[in-house]
Amino acid sequence: MADAIAPPPAGLGVRLGYGVGALAFGIGGMTLSAAVLQLYFNQVIGLPAVWVGTALMISILADAAIDPLVGRWSDNLRSPLGRRHTLMYASAVPAALGFFLMWHAPAGLKPVGLFAFMVGMLLFVRIASSFFEIPSLALAPELAPDYDERTRLLAWRFLFLVVGQALVSAALYQVFLRQDATNPLGVLNRQRYADFGVFAALVILASILISTIATHSRIRYLHVPAAGRTTLGETFQELRRTLSHRGLAILMATNLLINVAGGVTAGLSVYLYIHFWGLTPQSISVILTLGPLSSFLSLWAAPRLSQRYGKRETVLGFYGAWLITAIIPMSARLLGLVPANGSPIVLAILILDFFLGVGFAVGCHIVLNSMLSDASEDVAVKTGKRSEGVLFAAYGLVGKAGGGVGAFVAGLLITLVHFPENARPGT
Repeated sequence: MADAIAPPPAGLGVRLGYGVGALAFGIGGMTLSAAVLQLYFNQVIGLPAVWVGTALMISILADAAIDPLVGRWSDNLRSPLGRRHTLMYASAVPAALGFFLMWHAPAGLKPVGLFAFMVGMLLFVRIASSFFEIPSLALAPELAPDYDERTRLLAWRFLFLVVGQALVSAALYQVFLRQDATNPLGVLNRQRYADFGVFAALVILASILISTIATHSRIRYLHVPAAGRTTLGETFQELRRTLSHRGLAILMATNLLINVAGGVTAGLSVYLYIHFWGLTPQSISVILTLGPLSSFLSLWAAPRLSQRYGKRETVLGFYGAWLITAIIPMSARLLGLVPANGSPIVLAILILDFFLGVGFAVGCHIVLNSMLSDASEDVAVKTGKRSEGVLFAAYGLVGKAGGGVGAFVAGLLITLVHFPENARPGT
């Protein structure tokens, strides 16, 4: 296993630049999830809800299957720009362009045509984004070789991820979909989604380029793979060896279950906010903007708690706390403990609950990804090859698969209750 020059500690500029890259992932994760696309394609475009859920599941599962191959390519690529940065630079324009086109479905298409458009565009955007996301994530073990420093580096990434999602959510619901005299349709205004697509595409392009350039100086310190071609059979053998690691298998199973629940929650969240809690897009924006501020607490707490109590115990604590916050508001409403819709107390409860839930969830994922980087080091020692790209892609594969299944279940539930299309809030 060829080693690069021993790197100096990553400075603040590198850590911040690495974190900025999460903005692109965060925008895609927020707006290409069931939370937004289920509402957009079902209520605005007119595609049946179960078809939307199916399209999301197909695109996510297909992308998940391709990700390990992207990771494998990144692990073995030899280039003057390094095995990671070459793909990261190449992903910037296609990812931004695909995101822009997603919100421009041709008018007059029948449901089958809309379904094909949705699947095709989602695949294009997700795969283009993977060429940045996977190599970028795979940089973590080499940018921060120290066991505890790795948690701090990934804390910065998750800070940008969550805060970026909050700001983009605020822009979507508070600016582009704001319901007022100039936009009486609110979340049902098709043109406003197209306008948002331009804004988000530019942010994605900028964040990918800024992050790649900020970590460019570290290329000379990164591992260079040995020369030579690998057969398809050898590729799958390496995948099998990497994925058979016991610690990785446990992490992947955890990620799968978390994302199934997350996919269902995301697919139903906007419907519940608008039709169950009676919120306006502006109120939703307040929740989605203020809640992620708790990630600053996670940035401080996750490394300290994991260092004091251990990473596994910290994950279990964060996740258990998140589960409690996930069920409190709905349970309280069903038990008659929450005031009627329209009361400021309702919004206050939802803001506080979301704030706590995001903080616990971010802390959980910071430590989980740190544990994943630890597993990659162990795999490298046991196999003699650095396969961070394959490992992070495999971890992402099950997460995406879980999210895809969750999105399908959300669409199926909406269909089973016969939720009407173009349903106006309050009706």
